[in-house]
Amino acid sequence: MEWEIIPGGVTAPRGFRAAGVYAGLKKANRGKKDLALIVSDTLAAAAAVYTTNKVQAAPLKVTREHLASGWARAIVVNSGNANACTGEQGLKDARRMAEITAEALGCRPQEVVVASTGVIGVPLPMDKIEAGIRQAAQELSKEGSRAAAEAILTTDLRVKEIALRFSIRGRPVVIGGIAKGSGMIHPNLATMLAFFTTDASLDPEQLQKALSLAVDNTFNLITVDGDTSTNDMVVALANGQSGVGPTSEEEYKLFTSVLEYACRYLARLIARDGEGATRLIEVEVRGAHTFMDARKIARAIASSNLVKSAVFGADANWGRILCAAGYAGAELDPERVDIFIESAAGREQLAARGQMVPFDEAKASAILAAEEIRIIVDLNLGMATAVAYGCDLTYDYVKINASYRT
Repeated sequence: MEWEIIPGGVTAPRGFRAAGVYAGLKKANRGKKDLALIVSDTLAAAAAVYTTNKVQAAPLKVTREHLASGWARAIVVNSGNANACTGEQGLKDARRMAEITAEALGCRPQEVVVASTGVIGVPLPMDKIEAGIRQAAQELSKEGSRAAAEAILTTDLRVKEIALRFSIRGRPVVIGGIAKGSGMIHPNLATMLAFFTTDASLDPEQLQKALSLAVDNTFNLITVDGDTSTNDMVVALANGQSGVGPTSEEEYKLFTSVLEYACRYLARLIARDGEGATRLIEVEVRGAHTFMDARKIARAIASSNLVKSAVFGADANWGRILCAAGYAGAELDPERVDIFIESAAGREQLAARGQMVPFDEAKASAILAAEEIRIIVDLNLGMATAVAYGCDLTYDYVKINASYRT
């Protein structure tokens, strides 16, 4: 492998500090961190990918405005309140978050990325936000990634962070990342936030191209419940403090590969941490005519509530898998499709050429009862492959979302 996993998250790259504090925004989780700050010591190239939902939260709109320049210094994030569907006041509050952050750091408001996640339709308590930002600015440190990763969580059960080190022309370069996401997760982003930092030297166009590709192949291939949120964004900052960056096609490909690995690592954690989930589902579609066909089918299967329910029940109902493949809008000949399932408990073929083959029901059930399972669908039409990630659908998902606001 051309890179290694190291500790440190978003503060592992040179020139980045972070903090996470409790500002009092979460009614049901008093004392848990709910405001994060990630800061580059110097101006950094910036790139972002946003939700495709036409209803977009105020912080997302403000961030779009600020990142039009392609440069940023800081990211401020609050959880517990989405600042979405809050009208003109919401926009004023999002801009005020940038202003307070800029005042605390000595930079311009336009150099601040603003993000929020939580309940929709409720105005931000700006007195608590302001106090939280000023406190976070005082607590910035090279060890602050974990606290920041905790502060952006909502219904998540697990902190999600990663840092990777690799070399460009013999000099070490680091990419770090944190993410949140558990419910309202669906391809084309969801109620998820992800933030990446790197000390590589790239211009905004290079960084945007790499981030867009990495997100498309990872975060846009996960699903928990089919809901695409109002607040999603993935942001990357590159401050160049390693003193080196990709200058050749080969070096750029390496950088993009490492960034994609980091995205995939966090995307899998989000899928595994789906609200109420007990199992991670990996859907691999092989033998498609095109990558887009493979991608559509993988996403459809991972998104199917019937497939997800069958996995929860450890029921090898392969007909649901084939059904989801059939409505994905991709080229498919049902009489050529083979279906397999596998996990740490073994591997079993469920269907061949679109029809059931004799299989061991007890073994299949044991495979589906594992914490991580893989569904493999071979279309036998071409050479393209795609992988999507999801989770099972459980009783607890309904319990969590039936009382989310309270």
